[in-house]
Amino acid sequence: MNKQILLKSRPIGKPVADNFEIVAFPAELAKDGELLVKAKYVSVDPYMRGRMSDAKSYVPPFEVGKAIEGSVIAEVIESHHPNFKVGDAVLASLKWQELQTVPAVNVTKLAKNVAPLSYYLGVLGMPGLAAYLGLLDIGKPETGETVVISGAAGAVGMVVGQIARIKGCKVVGIAGTDEKTEFLVDKLRFDEAINYRTTKNMNEAIATACTKGVDIYFDNVGGEISDAVIANINKGARIIVCGQISLYNNTEIPTGPRPQAMILKKRALMQGFIVSDYVSRFPEGIKRLTQWLGEGKLSYQETIIKGFEKLPEAFTGLFEGKNTGKMLVEIE
Repeated sequence: MNKQILLKSRPIGKPVADNFEIVAFPAELAKDGELLVKAKYVSVDPYMRGRMSDAKSYVPPFEVGKAIEGSVIAEVIESHHPNFKVGDAVLASLKWQELQTVPAVNVTKLAKNVAPLSYYLGVLGMPGLAAYLGLLDIGKPETGETVVISGAAGAVGMVVGQIARIKGCKVVGIAGTDEKTEFLVDKLRFDEAINYRTTKNMNEAIATACTKGVDIYFDNVGGEISDAVIANINKGARIIVCGQISLYNNTEIPTGPRPQAMILKKRALMQGFIVSDYVSRFPEGIKRLTQWLGEGKLSYQETIIKGFEKLPEAFTGLFEGKNTGKMLVEIE
């Protein structure tokens, strides 16, 4: 028997276990041009929360009563295509399902000897590419500038900080536990790290850490943290809006400081960023990220939970800060 996880109901506020349902049904049979694959690693990502709502967005919403889907690394267990053989590792957008068929044209074959396969969901996948393309294309970091990253111990943030360091910048990360801030400084060599949960005045803390002001802000979080960072930007600052995880579970549109006056006064750029808009440049990004990994300039951390049934728990854990680096589920 096969297992699948459905969106049982649309969350109101933070997703809970009752919004998901695990169902069993017979395994599918592959046809000509298709592969039968078994999930090995399944990605859980904050953007999926938006797809659980029926609000209009840049990707279609998940349908209630149907399988959730996302990035999956799978193993080919039956092939009906000449370019793939049993045992190949592939990456594709697939259902949250143990076994499934997929057209061979919709998957990417992965090299097994370059890096751990799970890295293709992290540093060599969407998060790493978001960090690389967002920082370099919009941020355009220059030696000596100060870069601040919110959600700095997350899958995207930790890569952003290390690329900024490679580019000769001062790097300040914001995270939610002392363990994470210590990790950023001790393991990833960030210059400074701020625990926003224990900091009473974020505006002052950022001013203290960023003695020359903020030149680039890579925003993964939004909310009050971003208000405090924007209050410290320099003339000509660049603000990359990659995520707003602090707001995803809000049931009402929040009111806060309005940044337009500061953007105007500082002649700053504030730009939204969706990594899928840069598909043509993915090969460039993967090549450079792989190079930095091989040279030891880039380190990566994962939080891996084992067991197909743990997928909902892993997903909701994203909104509780339970991950350091990429959160994913390994299917045993």
